[in-house]
Amino acid sequence: MKISCVILTMGNRVAELNRAVESALNQVDGDVEVVIVGNGADVPGVSATPPEGSAAVVKSIRLDQNTGIPAGRNRGVEECSGDVVLFLDDDGWYASQKVVAHVRDRFATEPDLAVISFRVMDPDGGTGQRRHVPRLRAGDPQRSSPVTTFLGGASAIRRSAFLQVGGLPERFFYAHEETDLAWRLLGEGYRIEYDAETVMYHPQVPPTRHTEFYRLNARNRVWLARRNLPWPLAFLYLTNWVVLTIVRERASGGALKAWFSGFFEGLRTPAGERRPMAWRTAWRMVKLGRPPIV
Repeated sequence: MKISCVILTMGNRVAELNRAVESALNQVDGDVEVVIVGNGADVPGVSATPPEGSAAVVKSIRLDQNTGIPAGRNRGVEECSGDVVLFLDDDGWYASQKVVAHVRDRFATEPDLAVISFRVMDPDGGTGQRRHVPRLRAGDPQRSSPVTTFLGGASAIRRSAFLQVGGLPERFFYAHEETDLAWRLLGEGYRIEYDAETVMYHPQVPPTRHTEFYRLNARNRVWLARRNLPWPLAFLYLTNWVVLTIVRERASGGALKAWFSGFFEGLRTPAGERRPMAWRTAWRMVKLGRPPIV
């Protein structure tokens, strides 16, 4: 089973990119095909090279403009030849040289497994972020479990399943594209697992560092519901998130203004192809601990 690794870069973190590539190339029994995607930027030269005797390779492609995270990753997958594709942020790196061997074993022996979401650790020893454990009751991050979504930049995906459901929704640009993909995979009967044994290091940075975080977060939630949920569930999902956002951001008028701007943008603009999940898929998500209204 061949493994590929897609790394997006804006070309502005050369040292970090080199570290990320090196961590993929130096996997024990890995022979990883690394595909670096310059998202609207030239791919910097990296000094990391495959170990002697390894069949690992490094390829790079440049996109003419920043097409967003989902489109960039889709282009990377198109360039891959692996049966399983790892997605790695350019400022992240693998904590162990045995990650790929573990991932390969799981996908080879579990044919209904579509995605492994990795455990993300702060390299400076911090407690980590609650959002890095993709379940409602995060609890102990060292506990593995089935989940209904995953972290895009810290994951491994069965390429055939990824292509089967159409890949990541490119119009999302940033935020919730993984959940859109995850829901469609669950609808096809696949499993998604949070695997605490697969660890990626990543600096602890808040998602709000992105200037349009609140607008895109809200717009894409609306698109996610419109694309994937039966209308009664879509109404409950969006109502729930309106209430949660008002409670969470009530002290920040600027954040609420940006969020509601994105919310109404999501209502009035095309969301892409609508393929509402079956009610049995929604019930399956309930049993997994995260009904599609949260």
